Amino acid sequence: MSTASLRVQRYQVLLAGVFSQLLCIGIARFAYTPLLPVMQQQTWMNDADGGWLAALNYAGYMLGAVLAAVVHSIHVKDTLYRIGLVLAVLTTVGMALTDSFWLWAGLRFFAGLSSSAAMLLASGLILHWLMQHRQRGELGIHFAGLGLGIVLAAVSVEFMLARALDWQAQWWMFGLLGAVLLIPAWRWMPRPVKPLVGAGKAETPAAIPPSRTFMRLMLPAYFCAGYGYVINATFIVTIVEREPLLSGMGNWTFAVVGLAAAPAVMLWDLVARRAGYLGALIIAMSIQVVGIVLPALSTNLTVVMLSAVLYGGTFLGCVSLVLTMAGKLYPASPARLMGQMTLAYGAAQILAPALTGMLAEASGHYTLGLWLASGLVLLGAGLLAYLRGVDQTAQRLDAEAKALSMAR
Repeated sequence: MSTASLRVQRYQVLLAGVFSQLLCIGIARFAYTPLLPVMQQQTWMNDADGGWLAALNYAGYMLGAVLAAVVHSIHVKDTLYRIGLVLAVLTTVGMALTDSFWLWAGLRFFAGLSSSAAMLLASGLILHWLMQHRQRGELGIHFAGLGLGIVLAAVSVEFMLARALDWQAQWWMFGLLGAVLLIPAWRWMPRPVKPLVGAGKAETPAAIPPSRTFMRLMLPAYFCAGYGYVINATFIVTIVEREPLLSGMGNWTFAVVGLAAAPAVMLWDLVARRAGYLGALIIAMSIQVVGIVLPALSTNLTVVMLSAVLYGGTFLGCVSLVLTMAGKLYPASPARLMGQMTLAYGAAQILAPALTGMLAEASGHYTLGLWLASGLVLLGAGLLAYLRGVDQTAQRLDAEAKALSMAR
């Protein structure tokens, strides 16, 4: 394969990942966020119901994370990835066909399962192809698709609301758009092939398992990060739309979240080279605390938009930093540790929306939920700061990240 054709195929593979993110995350997952206030206005759905549906979506994602961790065959992962793409379209269309809570619950669960195809399975398939073809193992472009998916969901709902489409018509339109996105996500992701015998084996660094202290503190810290992430990801449009002075700005606020998230992975990689992986994670979570709590402190549009930028610019960075650390600790087989981390993050994403929805239903607002989320993220940052000071695994990871800066 010539250098030019290899370069073209590299971009096609990366764009397949972007389109999978637009479909499985932007539509199958995040279309629900800007559509939530619309569905609450036009159907029987209340705050508690909205929270439970979001929780079930994350439960589906957790099942997908488990599957991604336990399946070792790259060919099986490729098959599951393609099933996930189809499932994303079907569950999106299905939302328009019923107004039953239990059917919606099942659809949101399987939509969450499909989202793991883009977030986890696609990442592994892309890395597999890049390593086989001696390309840089960088996923910044792939993960930028998540932020662009948020923008796509927010702008699409705003466009459809301007044309007075009801909630069912909007789900139908998302299903049609998803079917279009499925084509490049499917066709441009190459089928995995068996590597040449002995290729690359000598270059794979040995695993250096983390200490018990590292795992005992990292898992609860990442749980706290997951709790903080999911509150704004699920309810930010509803929170903004319920403020009389901000009516009509909910979707644009969510779009700003996506625009801030798109370059986040590459930005936090740069921060990690200066502050270390743990140091960058502490900084990101500390900034996220401010981003989460600002809407509880002020309804000024500038403050809310600042909140969107701070939140959007940090949540994806937290995920990428943790997954990068898993890859550093287990270079040959990071999936198991990534799965453990994702389960901790995902458990919070099941608990948080359900609890926040019930609190909002009881109190009539989301203020308490925002304060609780920001407090937990601050607790997580504190756990990481302590871990960084006492644990050799954490210190070694920070040193490795800083060494990348010295090498450039």
